[in-house]
Amino acid sequence: MKRFFLFIPLFPCLTLGAEELPNPNLLPTTKAIREIILAKQKDEKAKLEAYTQTIPLAEGSKIDLIPIPAGKFKIGSNPASPNHKPDEAPQKEIAIPSFWMAKLETTWDIYRPFMENGKARNKDGTLNRDADMTTSEAPDLKDGETLIDTVTQPTPPYIPMHFSMGDGYSKDYPAVGITFHAANKFCEWLSGQTGHFYRLPTEAEWEYACRAGTTTDYSFGDDVSKLGEYAWFADNSEFQYQKVGTKKPNPWGLYDMHGNAAELTLDHYAADTYGKIKDGAMNPWLSGQNRYPTIHRGGHWDADAKALRSAARGQTSAELKSLDPQIPKSLWYFTNASWLGFRVVRPLELPTLEEMHKAWNQGPGPTE
Repeated sequence: MKRFFLFIPLFPCLTLGAEELPNPNLLPTTKAIREIILAKQKDEKAKLEAYTQTIPLAEGSKIDLIPIPAGKFKIGSNPASPNHKPDEAPQKEIAIPSFWMAKLETTWDIYRPFMENGKARNKDGTLNRDADMTTSEAPDLKDGETLIDTVTQPTPPYIPMHFSMGDGYSKDYPAVGITFHAANKFCEWLSGQTGHFYRLPTEAEWEYACRAGTTTDYSFGDDVSKLGEYAWFADNSEFQYQKVGTKKPNPWGLYDMHGNAAELTLDHYAADTYGKIKDGAMNPWLSGQNRYPTIHRGGHWDADAKALRSAARGQTSAELKSLDPQIPKSLWYFTNASWLGFRVVRPLELPTLEEMHKAWNQGPGPTE
């Protein structure tokens, strides 16, 4: 199986040739959304301050975004720590540009309108205009369609993706069972209707925001006895996810960075990631074309305390779809990951067209 890995510094921007872009057939939609974003930038000057994003296609549901200041930090864990793992080393100093991060994990009221989009879809998420779900169709607009319709979106779920936890598809609970591909396409869907560029955080951005200036195992220190004040995890979750934002936030006002739902990032996983990063690198991103393995961070409601550390890394795999009865298995749902969700970020500076497209279209790559 061919693998493709590339470290890409998201800022400053790096221009890629069209032949290197994933899913270049979907580039017209990326271009159209970028034009919407550029037009909105003419009317408003972005300031790094907290704001609330309304989502028109989610019945006006909102996302609160927290400003994350630019800075430097050491990614990874100290090898002298008793909780250290080999893939968290060597520690490297990384520079992070300013961005916003969602205060809360993405909830069902925001995600469900994307997941149940009301349009006939091919298996790959393109609009199904020929009654054959196995084909892929161009993103050009037809009568009765909108630009947002041309964003590839999920086919309907075949089991309740809330897994009978909480209060069903409630606005109070994190959306879970979501694949890397689905989360990336959600960010594109969100961007097209709001006029702001949203994506998953890079692994470096996620850890920087989680640490919030700290160097300890957790954003509140090293005392694991305090973890229950900040996180839902195996010791207190009652074997299911819990309402978002009900524990204490980290020093920058972000909730559930430890526990509740694990959170997808933009990076593919490699055990030696940090060894290939140079000290002083600007927001490195390990890109890839395959579906797995990609990085998730923060631990979750069924994880032990060590997995909730700021430096702890998790990875996706095909095993997260083992209960999926479809052939081929769905691009959109992790039927064995009732603990895996995400939150969005928005960089202060708009990247290039190529970087936007790559962020939204990594994968899905080979079937497994």
